[in-house]
This record gives sequence, C-alpha cells and structure tokens, in this order.
Amino acid sequence: MNLPNSPPPGARSVHLVLIVLCTAIAAGMGWGIRGQYGHETGAMIAGSLTSLVLVLFFIPQATSLTAARAAAMMTVAIGIGGTMTYGQTIGLTQDETLVGNWEALRWGLFGLFIKGGLWIGFAGAFLGMGLSGRTYRPTEILMLMLGLTLFVFFGIWLLNSPFDPANRVLPKIYFSGSWYWQPDKVDLKPRPEVWGGLLVAFVSLLGYARLIRGDRLALRLGWISFIAGGVGFAGGQCIQAFRAWNSDLFVSGWLSSYPVFNYVNWWNMMEIGFGLVFGAGLALGLWSSKSLIKIETQDEIVTLSPTAEIFLLLLHSSLLMTAEFLDLPGIGGIVSQYANYGLIMCVIPMVGIVGGRIWPYALLLPVVAAPICGKQMRALCYNSEPMFGWENGWVLFVMVPLGITITTATWLISQSTRAMRAQTVAAIALGINTVLYFGLNTLFFQFGWPWNAWTSRTPSQIIFIFFGLSLLSLALVTILRTTSHTKNRVGY
Repeated sequence: MNLPNSPPPGARSVHLVLIVLCTAIAAGMGWGIRGQYGHETGAMIAGSLTSLVLVLFFIPQATSLTAARAAAMMTVAIGIGGTMTYGQTIGLTQDETLVGNWEALRWGLFGLFIKGGLWIGFAGAFLGMGLSGRTYRPTEILMLMLGLTLFVFFGIWLLNSPFDPANRVLPKIYFSGSWYWQPDKVDLKPRPEVWGGLLVAFVSLLGYARLIRGDRLALRLGWISFIAGGVGFAGGQCIQAFRAWNSDLFVSGWLSSYPVFNYVNWWNMMEIGFGLVFGAGLALGLWSSKSLIKIETQDEIVTLSPTAEIFLLLLHSSLLMTAEFLDLPGIGGIVSQYANYGLIMCVIPMVGIVGGRIWPYALLLPVVAAPICGKQMRALCYNSEPMFGWENGWVLFVMVPLGITITTATWLISQSTRAMRAQTVAAIALGINTVLYFGLNTLFFQFGWPWNAWTSRTPSQIIFIFFGLSLLSLALVTILRTTSHTKNRVGY
C-alpha cells in the first residue's frame, strides 16, 4: 500500500526522516513525562502521543474511527508492561557496590532489553492489529485478553518461580537484586518478577494474530517493536550507567568544566533516551511494513450500543480511580489491585475500543488524563508542603483538564460519522494532549524554566519545551493544511 498523499520518490527520504524525528520526539517526551507519574497509566501518555503521530503520518486519509481505534489500541497496550519491576534491574548496572562489575552490567542491560522489549512489543503488536485491516470483534478480544492473562500466570510459574527470598531461593533467570551479585548485603529485598509471564503472553498474542487471524502486520510490528523497546531501555540506561561508572569525569575530569551536568537528572535522561529510541524504531518498523497496512478493508462496525459503552466507561473509570487512589480493606483489596496488573486493566478498554464509537476517542483523551490529573493533585495539593490549595488544585488539575478533554472527545465523536479524516482527528488530539501533559509536567517541575534558578529539573524542562513546540507545530500545521484543503474542495 502506498501512503496517501505520499511525496514523490526523490523526497521520500526527507519524509521518512521527518516521520522518524516526530515519532521519536513524541515517545521521548511522553516517556520522559511518564517518569513523574509512573506505572501503567503514566506509560499511556507516551502511548497516546506516539500513536497519534504514527496514524497522522501513515494513514492520513483513513476514517476518523479507524485512526482513533488503532491509536487507542496502542495507547492501552503500552500500559501492559507497567506490571514489571525494573528498578533493581537498573541497579545492577549502576549501584555503587556494582560499579566496575562488567558481568553485572551485561546482565542488567540484558534484563532491561527483555523488559523494554515486552513493554513496547505489546504496543506495536496491538497497533499492527489496528492497522492490518482485520476486524477484531469485542467477544474475540475479550476471550483473547482473558486467555493472555492465563498465559501470564503460566509464564510466571514457568520462568519466574520459585521465589522464596526468606530462604534465598530465587528463579534461575532473575534480573533484580540477588545475593549472587551482593552476597554480603543483609538488607537485600529481592522483587518478584513477572517478565516471564508477559513473555509467554506476548509470544501467544503474536501466534494468535498470525496463525489464527493471518495478521502479518501485528506479527511483524510486534517483533520490531520488541527490538526497538529492548534497545531503547538498555541504551537509555547506558546514559545513566556511564555517569555512575565515570563519576570522576563529572567531578574533576574534563566534563566538570560544563556546569550543566551538575543539574542533570540522569534517571529522567534515561527515560527520555528510552522513548527517543523506541519511537524511532517504531516509525522505521511501520515504514518498512507499510505494504501490510490495509485500512481500506477495515470494517467500521460498531457493535456496542451507546448505553453499553457508557456503562463500560464508568465501570473502568471507577475501578481505575479506586485502584489508583484508594486502599480498600478486606475483599475490596481486590479492586485496589486493578491498576497493578496491566493485562487485566486493559480488558475492558480493548473491548470498548474494538466494538464502540465512543471508547476510542474517550480513551485517547479523558480516560488517559483522569489518573494523571489525580496524581498531579496528590503530588501538589496533598503532600506535606503543598504547592496549591486543594480548592485551586481541583479547578486547575481536574475540572479544567477533564473539561477540555471530555469536550474535545465529545466533538470528535460527533464528527466521526462525517468526512473528518485521520490526520485531522490525530492532529487535534495530539495538540490537546501535548499542551495538557506539558503543562501538567511543568507545574509538577515547579516550572523549571531555564531563566529561573536552575535545579535538577531544568535540563529536562528545556528538552520538553523543544519537544512540545515541535509536536504542537506538527499538529497546528496539519490542522491548517487540512482546513485549507477542505475550503478549496467546497469552493471557498
């Protein structure tokens, strides 16, 4: 399939560079901002920004609903990897007691490759499912997601067991802190790992997509995304590990003459680097697979009634917000675990996305934003030294962001049965989300502008300013161009 409105052959290399740069910027900004909010719901910031850029470039003339579904599927799926623990895996590459231990460094980077690959692999596979032309029905997706959940538990038993730290019994393949690396550490607290379960589920997902549904794009993009995510996580951590392994360079060596390094948040640089690499890899992977994009055969069948969609939206939102912000006693603790298991958290959204018209737009805007707004409130209004009073916080962090995203999603839903094209809906949602998450993160950083006194947040803020302006420019230029073309077609 040739991309609609694609440039002539002589300009395709420039077009490819633009796609790769914009996608890398979207993923780098999204994953860097995710670091402030964390886990599955934070990862969806990166999922929304990255997927919207990809559908804007690769299926600009597709229908609005096709684009929204594909972007929403990737956005949800990128949260699956949030189930994994990775802090101690990073520790293998940079903990003070392990600096100089090349074996630990290699093992830690290998673990990050596996975990980063799974994180982004699921996102790429579901994006491929949304762009391949195959019609996935709600019942099918429900059974698939439940089946993958069972495979997770099987994989944990197979690859992540036994786990009995009280008796120093750990799995044979283990990427977190262990007594193998630190035999004399008495306060070591190994973390339970689930990467094996997700690996079995990931392979099962690709097998189902290719062997049962004949979905070549999901298979191809899934593996490419796995490699991109693996290289991105390991490569991004190399930035942070270099600082730990070569601290003298920054204290008394030649790099000490550059004061900017005194303010760098190296963990955040790792996150930004991770996003830049996997975003570029996703763009290259989709470019190399563009002949498999079959949006012209995509059915826009809506099988869920508006009442069913709204019910599922309220159910998912209630479970998600309860899990994020409440700690229920007794049997209610089961609900409190809803956001801690990525695949389970994705079941209702995936069913709604493939079967509904409301869900894709709602997911990309208010559903992703709601837990982020809540975390912002908790961090800035309910800590020991609040930056804002709770009254102002509710207006600034809840009412305004959710009001804007709900209004935008409602309008896009109303336009989805008309002639609005993918590039328009993607540009509008991209512009709204870019401004929203840049703004929230800026307040989280207590502004961090480069003209104020510098802190550890200032270098990251400078990067986010550049990234945000780039994405906002892409969105505005796209909207202006499509508006101009529409006026020309109707004779204005």
